[in-house]
Amino acid sequence: MRVGYLGPEGTFSQEALMTAPDADGWEPVALPTNHDTVIAVHDGTVDRALVPIENSLEGAVNPTLDALAFETDDVVIVGELIHPIRHCLVAARPLELDAIRTVVSHPQATAQCARFIRTRLGEVAVVPAASTAEAVRLVAEGSAPGDGPWVALGNRLAADLYGCEILLAGVEDMAGNETRFVWIAPAGTGAGEHGPWKTSLVFWGMGSEAPGWLVRCLSEFAFRGVNLTRIESRPRKEGLGRYMFFLDLEGRETDTAVAGAIVGLRGQAEAVRVLGSYPAAP
Repeated sequence: MRVGYLGPEGTFSQEALMTAPDADGWEPVALPTNHDTVIAVHDGTVDRALVPIENSLEGAVNPTLDALAFETDDVVIVGELIHPIRHCLVAARPLELDAIRTVVSHPQATAQCARFIRTRLGEVAVVPAASTAEAVRLVAEGSAPGDGPWVALGNRLAADLYGCEILLAGVEDMAGNETRFVWIAPAGTGAGEHGPWKTSLVFWGMGSEAPGWLVRCLSEFAFRGVNLTRIESRPRKEGLGRYMFFLDLEGRETDTAVAGAIVGLRGQAEAVRVLGSYPAAP
């Protein structure tokens, strides 16, 4: 089975993928962005993929949400995986912190380490990269943008793969940093049989500018005793004030209370899409 992930080798996505029980039997396929990873499932380039969807420090991974909502109505979430995120300060060679001029990494990583950068590295330039592994590769090659000496924020896997030095480990701003990844696959793919279950959906429109509309939508779940575990809003890209709402809830799509709440929500909203009903991560 071909399994996509955000590449190149050495990303946290690959690190998370390697923890899956059946990983040894898969053919991992590195893809350039999270958007590309979702689309690869949509167009059949891979059989399934593992993509980040939210982080405990920085919240939603917007490219994943947007690709699922706007571009892939034939792709569903079939599982989830929670992976600890431990950022390392990585350099091509041993280096004093006060010699560093540029930090390179994915914007999610630099945001998760913003306080460390501000308080320990001073007036350094912060340069974005497509992934943490790409940042480490650029630093290893001495081809990172900006002025050197450079460092990257990445993981131990990337530091080992690209022959770099770890200057400091655990530089994320808060202990217990975790990212929730989701397994995505073509619609109709089985999601396993073991619970407890979780369901994800997105909805928008029809009455959204009226007072109390969102309360009425959410009350469909509250009145049936369905517990929401996450709610997130994102612009619909149709002008200011137009939003879509992502929900995660406890239970399976076919459960009586959940099914009834979804039917009720369809009566309140212009569009409702179930993004997946799947076993929750332990």
